[in-house]
Amino acid sequence: MILTEFENYLKQNDMTLAHFAEYSGVHQRTLSNWITQHRPVSVQQLDRITEAMGLQEGYFYDLYIENYIIDLPPNMRRIEPLLYRCAELDKLDVIRRMIGQIMDNLLYSPRLFDIAEELFAQRRYVAALPIYENVAEVEKYQHSERLAVCQYRMFTIQIGDDQSRNLRAATLFEPFVERLDEIDQLDALKDLANVYRSLRKWDKVEEMARKMRGKAEVQYSMKHQAKRKFQEREKETKGPLFGYIAYADLLLTGVSDAQGDYQQALRYTYAYTDLDWVLEKDEETQHWVNLFKHWSEGNIHYYKLLSGDISVLNDYVEYIAEATNEADKELVTMLLNLMFAANQYQLDVDHAIKRFDIVIDSFMQQGESSYDIYTNQVIPEQFARLSYELAYYYLYRGMYNNGFKYLMYSMENYHTLNNETYYINCIGMFEHFRAYVVPEAKEKFSKFIEKVWLNNAKKNIPSSRRS
Repeated sequence: MILTEFENYLKQNDMTLAHFAEYSGVHQRTLSNWITQHRPVSVQQLDRITEAMGLQEGYFYDLYIENYIIDLPPNMRRIEPLLYRCAELDKLDVIRRMIGQIMDNLLYSPRLFDIAEELFAQRRYVAALPIYENVAEVEKYQHSERLAVCQYRMFTIQIGDDQSRNLRAATLFEPFVERLDEIDQLDALKDLANVYRSLRKWDKVEEMARKMRGKAEVQYSMKHQAKRKFQEREKETKGPLFGYIAYADLLLTGVSDAQGDYQQALRYTYAYTDLDWVLEKDEETQHWVNLFKHWSEGNIHYYKLLSGDISVLNDYVEYIAEATNEADKELVTMLLNLMFAANQYQLDVDHAIKRFDIVIDSFMQQGESSYDIYTNQVIPEQFARLSYELAYYYLYRGMYNNGFKYLMYSMENYHTLNNETYYINCIGMFEHFRAYVVPEAKEKFSKFIEKVWLNNAKKNIPSSRRS
């Protein structure tokens, strides 16, 4: 018990209760009631006691749960502060243990959900996750919006490097989209579309994009109805409402691109270029309108290039150069498009690669992580593919040093992403050019394959053989 350790501390240090109260800042009467009447101290008081005893933060939290939460009626005045402190200290096991003690009662679900939402807003995602999981488990038969929000948050938090897990997370969350608030549905569909885009599941990208576009059009029409009985404060989307319509068209360009239908891709591109129908005139709206027009300019060059119009190559390179000067986060996409077109039509783009080599190398050094689905999923996958296209370009031109450098980077990234198809493609390309492999790349490849093998072997060894 905590009390036993506390009393032993006083004896070992020959300290009176009054002296400890003065030293810790916890009132003597509080300490006396704790000892004599077994009245629990608050979490804040426990933290002061722990600090005064020279122990690390959170040292007594497990015992606090055993002494004052387990087998007692749940008391949110004790539980809630402890949850927040455990979140601050990343004591996830304590959070799980505590939540497990009280989640049998559906009455506590709303308050725990609110706590999870507050932690999510504070970006304490990992701490919020087990709370969302438990609320979702308790409410799984309720068909409530709260359950859908839990599933949405769990999906957002769980999306990571492993694309196989991402697919599983997206598949589990998708059935809950329709239970969300109508505004939240737009962001949920956008996030799902971006995950499926990173996975190159183009049928699902198309499905999400069309659903998002239809729902956004309805919301936009309702927003601008001339006659409304009253103008209540509506829930806001993360971005301007018209943007979901335009972004759906942008996603559909990618679908047409993947299908090799570059003329259809151009038609979708022209659709999000023409935004004269947008009624808002504020600064943020104008920013997004200009951004969509900027993206469309580059994509028009790109799809004309893929349609066989080689004359736009220099225009596209200049467009990328302008974006480079502005540190546009779409640079990965633009460079990937350039290299894909170059490899498809055997174009010489040495001058362009040299022009952007510093930018490309900077991408290789980045370890960016974000809970924005696009930044965290689409961009890393696109850079892995850009590396593959660069490797293809250099190897087929006999420039083996650069070719194997980018091939290894692509291979490592696709392994991290757990994208088996492209990982195997990288190995296949390596084997195709093995006769030309430079010693440094050969050694790096061997060490990497051995590392992959050892990691996989450890995962598959029964626990009884690991010791």
